[in-house]
Amino acid sequence: MRDVSGKDRLLKIKDLLQRETDESHELAIDEIIEKLRLEFGDSFSVDKKAVKDDIESLSRCDFEVIEHLGKFGKKYYSYQSRLFELYELRLLIDAILSARFITKKDSEALILKIKKLTSKHLAKNLPSQIFYDQSVKGNYYPIKVDIDRLHIAITENKTVKFKYGKYNVNKEFEYRRNGIFYQVKPYALVWNNDFYYLLGIFEDEKELRPYRVDRMRKVEVTNKSFQRMPVNISEHVHKTFHMYAGKEEWIKIRFKNDLINVVFDRFGLDVDIKKIDDSYFLLNTKAAVSDGLVAWILTWGSDAKVIAPISLVRLVTEEVKKMFQQY
Repeated sequence: MRDVSGKDRLLKIKDLLQRETDESHELAIDEIIEKLRLEFGDSFSVDKKAVKDDIESLSRCDFEVIEHLGKFGKKYYSYQSRLFELYELRLLIDAILSARFITKKDSEALILKIKKLTSKHLAKNLPSQIFYDQSVKGNYYPIKVDIDRLHIAITENKTVKFKYGKYNVNKEFEYRRNGIFYQVKPYALVWNNDFYYLLGIFEDEKELRPYRVDRMRKVEVTNKSFQRMPVNISEHVHKTFHMYAGKEEWIKIRFKNDLINVVFDRFGLDVDIKKIDDSYFLLNTKAAVSDGLVAWILTWGSDAKVIAPISLVRLVTEEVKKMFQQY
C-alpha cells in the first residue's frame, strides 16, 4: 500500500462526505474509517481522533459538517450544503434531455457530471438518460466545439465562416450554395424550440438571420473584426416565428376566445388585444412576416383569421389552397 498522508486522508474524507451524505444519510467515525480502508487498501489504519480532527478542520475551512447525536450517544456526520438544490439539478437535466442539438453521448456525459453535484443518494432521484426518445437527439458530435467557437467570435466581435446545409430524403447532408462558405457577423446564440441558432448578419446585409448550429459545418473564427449594430436580441426573437427571418410588419389576427392563453404564451400579458364580442378578440402586434408565421397561424385552423396586412392574408390563403388541393 502506498503511504497515505494526512492531506490525502483529509481530501478523501471531504469527498466521502460530499458523495455519501446528505440530510437523510449520515456516517459515523467507524463507518468513515471503513470506507477509507476500501479506498486506500486493507492495510490502511487511522485512529478515530485523527478522523475527528480532520472533520473539524474541514468545518473551519467553510466546509460545514453537521454533527448529530444518535442512539447511545453515538455521533454521526453529514455534509448538507449544496451549490444547487435538487429541483435546480432536475431543471438542468431536463434541459439537456430536451435539447435536440446535444448528442446522446454528450447528454449522458453531462448528466453524470450533474449528478456528482449532489450526494449519490439524492442523485438517484434525478432523471436518467434512459427516459427520453433517443430518435430526436442530434448526431453531429463536433457541435459542442462549434458552439464554443461561436461564443468566442461573439465575445470578440470576430466574423465567422462556415458551410451550411441540411439533410435530404436519402438522409445525406447536402451543402447549400454548392458548399461555398458563408461569411457571417455573429450577434448571439439563441436556444429556441430545442435547437441552437446563431443570429448573425450575412456578409454586407443589414438584417439578422438565424442559422441552426447543428446544420453548420467547418465553423471557423476569422481574424476580421466588425462593428456591432445596436440590436435588441430578445425583441427580435420575440417577433420571430419558428426562427424564420422576415420583414417586420404590424399584423392583426382575429382569434376565438379559447385561444387567449395561446396568445399570452406567445406574446406576453402586455400584448395589445381587444375584445370583439363574446366569441372573438383581436390581436394587434408587430411580427416578422414569414413562412413560420403562416405555419403558426394555420396551427389554429378556423379559430384564427388574419385581418391585416393584406400581404399576410394572401400568404395564408395561398397555403390553405395548397392544403385543400392535397386532399
